[in-house]
This record gives sequence, C-alpha cells and structure tokens, in this order.
Amino acid sequence: MELSDLRIFLAVARTHGITKAAQELHTVQSNVSARIHALEKHLGAPLFRRHARGVALTTAGEQLLPYAERISRLVDEAHQVVGDEADPCGPLRIGSMETTAGLRLPALLAAFAEDCPRVDLSLITGPTQLLVRDVLAYRLDGALVNGPVRRPDLVETPVFEERLVLVTARRVADLDAVPRDPRILVFRTGCSYRRRLESILQARGAIGVRCMEFGTLDGILGCVGAGMGLTLLPAAVVERHAARDQVRVHELPDEEAHARTVFVQRVDTPPSPALTRFLTHAQAMEQGPHLLRMAGGPPRPPAS
Repeated sequence: MELSDLRIFLAVARTHGITKAAQELHTVQSNVSARIHALEKHLGAPLFRRHARGVALTTAGEQLLPYAERISRLVDEAHQVVGDEADPCGPLRIGSMETTAGLRLPALLAAFAEDCPRVDLSLITGPTQLLVRDVLAYRLDGALVNGPVRRPDLVETPVFEERLVLVTARRVADLDAVPRDPRILVFRTGCSYRRRLESILQARGAIGVRCMEFGTLDGILGCVGAGMGLTLLPAAVVERHAARDQVRVHELPDEEAHARTVFVQRVDTPPSPALTRFLTHAQAMEQGPHLLRMAGGPPRPPAS
C-alpha cells in the first residue's frame, strides 16, 4: 500500500468525485482512476460507489477513511518534527472560543505569522465543548477553551486569565432588577460561559432561566442592548466592542468573575514545531504590557 495511493483516496473521498480530485491534485483523471483501482485490488474490496453525481464511499471505504487520515497525518507530523525545528512549516489547525478570538488572537496571530511565515494556520471558532470534541477527533491540533477541562486524554496548558462581568441593557441599574425568570443570550450549546451564567443566576434565586442562542458576539451584545436579556462575557470584550455604550456592565465577586483560558491538545500526539511555537507565543502574550494578566485591562496605578 503506497502513501500516495492513500492520499489520492482521501482526495476522492473529500471531493466526492474522480474529476474534482484530479483537479485538486493537479493530475489527470485517468491517473486517479488507475490508482484507486490499484488500491481496491490490493485491499480486495471496492472503496467507492459510482453514481450520476460522482462517487460515494462504500462500507469498506468508510472503514479505511479514518486509518488513511491518521496515516497521512502521522507522516506529516514526522516530517515536521524531524525537519522543521528551526523553521516550522505546513498546516496548523487551531480552535478558539469566539470571545478569545476577538480579544486575544489578532495580535497573537500577527506575531506568529511574522515568526513562522511558512506555516499555513487555519482558525476555527466555536464553544468549548465542540472545540474539545474536535481536538479529540484529530480535526484540530489544539484549541483555546475555557478551563479546567480535566480529561486524561488531553494536555491542558493555562494561557490567559479573564475577568467576567454580567452585561444587561443600560436601563437595568442593578442585578436586583433582573426578573426571577431571566432570558440569557449566549453562544450555542457547549459554551462554558453559558453554564457559568446559569449557575450565577440560580445562586441569586433565578428560576426557569430561558435561553436564546446566537452565532456571533455582535448579535449577543446588540440584543442585550435592545433589552432582550442578559449575558456573561469577559470585561475587555465588552469594553472594546462597538456596542459598549448600549449596555451596562455589572461586576461580579472574585469567586465568580475569574475564568481561565487553557490550550488543549491530545496527549498521544507529539506537538509539531509549529504548534509548540504557537503555544509559546500565546503564553508570551499574557506576559506582555498589553492586557496584563487580566483581560479587564492593565492594572491601575497605585493611589498616591
């Protein structure tokens, strides 16, 4: 079995067609067909079903797919680990919470891109639960999520500390004005801030918390400002957002306000040089003069 055959198999599976795979691989259709046929003969089973719109995996093809993906990934990792210590290259798939992406990543990605110009970095945003799932499934090399995660199959490295605040419409002068059956505006299921907000409200006597899910930070803060409900976010996210004048921020006690962002990666996968360099940059950002320690902004000077 040749690695090149497996990669052609992956291209056909990904594009659902011989012609599209040939275009992606910059080769001729007859070559793709011949290599797939040779692989099927070697394995003794058909890997694709032909139909009018292209091809689909057979049961045997579906069984081969995760092994082919793993073999291809391991070969790429081997090349990176052996040859790219000084000058990392190749793909790097990073996940991040939406709030972290907006607050932390612009400066981090700029610094990383300057340091590692040969790395093709892709960023996926989503809630903590889904990002952890994608890391476990090898779809992401690592992710910035709300911690602690505490899974034996993951390594988690503390990276950032955030100060969380409750955010309401401006007319809500204090939290006593929040109804006992509040509506919370949050990211989709799997968001760790959502679970924490529900706990904070329940500790204050709320019952029957209602929930509206949004896909973007702009949607959440815009609707909070319009009086549709309340949310929980890092203070600096609100302070830097265009809608900050339309909402009111409510401070929380220290035991409820602090949140740690951690970087998670699989324990059974050696980090590539690119991933190691990315994590080094992320940890260095926390020590920098901007956003020192807390996302709420730089510390105030001591009173004279």
